[in-house]
Amino acid sequence: MDTFRTRDGLVRGRRSVPDVVAVLGIPYAAAPFGANRFRAPRPAQPWTGVRDCDSFGPISPQSACLPGAPSWSPGDEEVLTVNVWTPAAPDGSLPVLVWIHGGAYTFGSSAQPDFDGTALARAGLVMVTFNYRLGFEGFGSIPDGGETPYPESGETPYPENRGLLDQIAALRWVRENIAAFGGDPDNVTVAGQSSGAASIACLMVMDRARGLFRRAITHSVASPCYSVELAAQTTRKVAAAAGIPATAVALASASPQALVAASDKVVDDYRHDPDSGARHYDPVIYGPVADGDILPTDPLTGIAAGAAREVDLLVCHTTQEYWLLDAVGSSKKITTDEQLARFAKDFGLPDDLVPGYRNLMPHAPVLDIYLTIYGDMLFAEYSSRLADTHAQAGGRAFMSRFARQRTGPHGEVHAWHNADIPFAFGNITATSTEFLIGGPPTTPDHHLSHTMMTAWTTFATNGDPGWKPLNPSTTPAHIWTTEDSTTPTQPSIADRQELWRTHNYPLLRP
Repeated sequence: MDTFRTRDGLVRGRRSVPDVVAVLGIPYAAAPFGANRFRAPRPAQPWTGVRDCDSFGPISPQSACLPGAPSWSPGDEEVLTVNVWTPAAPDGSLPVLVWIHGGAYTFGSSAQPDFDGTALARAGLVMVTFNYRLGFEGFGSIPDGGETPYPESGETPYPENRGLLDQIAALRWVRENIAAFGGDPDNVTVAGQSSGAASIACLMVMDRARGLFRRAITHSVASPCYSVELAAQTTRKVAAAAGIPATAVALASASPQALVAASDKVVDDYRHDPDSGARHYDPVIYGPVADGDILPTDPLTGIAAGAAREVDLLVCHTTQEYWLLDAVGSSKKITTDEQLARFAKDFGLPDDLVPGYRNLMPHAPVLDIYLTIYGDMLFAEYSSRLADTHAQAGGRAFMSRFARQRTGPHGEVHAWHNADIPFAFGNITATSTEFLIGGPPTTPDHHLSHTMMTAWTTFATNGDPGWKPLNPSTTPAHIWTTEDSTTPTQPSIADRQELWRTHNYPLLRP
């Protein structure tokens, strides 16, 4: 019988395949609603008997409906749960890989088919995924929320960055419980993509997360963090859209579905307002807040100061990041020179950046130049800079890029945002991933998936993905591609990186 003892009680899983046990929906903290709403995560309530954990727990409040994944239903409250995949007969104490899902800090869950941990468990890891609070519940700023501590604990009632605090609570659960599943609590690697990867960059500089993981894998790190002022402005806009005062009492009284709907309205307003600056192009209204307390500084600044020197770091980004956001319609289309110039001005880009891309892409349409610049700014350049900064501060950093392209049934298949994740998880045959990877996988795709899984597994085991780390004199990057990959349609990464040398990543402000 596949039963395991956690600190809160016995749990029973199910066999996802004959040699892997999946234990799903284990509470790692109490439901963050009622008296616990907008508070730091509280301890889970212990149970008696054996708890059947054979299905995913409810997901965090959101309006997104993702392929193959459950949607959120009002009234679902026990959203802070972890999932564990472990070999049915683990050989000793195995390395642990903990996955933090992405989704613009607003949508997504650990129940997405892309993140099934079966293949990585078969490869020799104990695999963990979890849900955390998203949107306003996890990252909305509560006015005066940090000024009056609870007398019994000294804890602030409504802290910033509750989603990050949930992530830390999940990692603490791993440290305290993973040995029961055959995992080594002293050999934990945390991994994530997009906002999940950016969350990891934040965790690397947070005192509360220190010692909870020894390695980190970050794919397509999203940039950057929010200022306290911008977070407060967002709260005012969301409260106005919900028809309530921007006060702690009113926000706590509003239902989660009301704040989800209000957040969606604010996003839609930005989309339709060309004078709303950077948020007009692809409105992401929530993110980590550099409040000087929970998140003491932005990740690049903290890592440059050596805050995470002891953490081994493996970074990856795709070579055509933003093509996905354009394909799913989340981004404004830019098709004229005038629009491109305004885009550059709204984001405060260097004056020579757009001309530089034009020189590198002389025959490309404006839309392609825009997508290349936007993807580099938000993901590729920030990811590369994170790795370089960590190496320069004395940490071990490994760089890689996903460049697999092919011609599929519906045209060119791009190396776009999130296309690399099904390969690294070994889930390229899942129906839900066909859009991301451009149809059923080929034999070379299966080989690429195997080699990416091996890199993750060996890095999580001993810190070596299979190529050399960055050093001060050279910046080698491993390229993930296939033998049948089509010729890249973009200029080289090195030439594009050179154009960003004078661009900084300040906190986002109003």
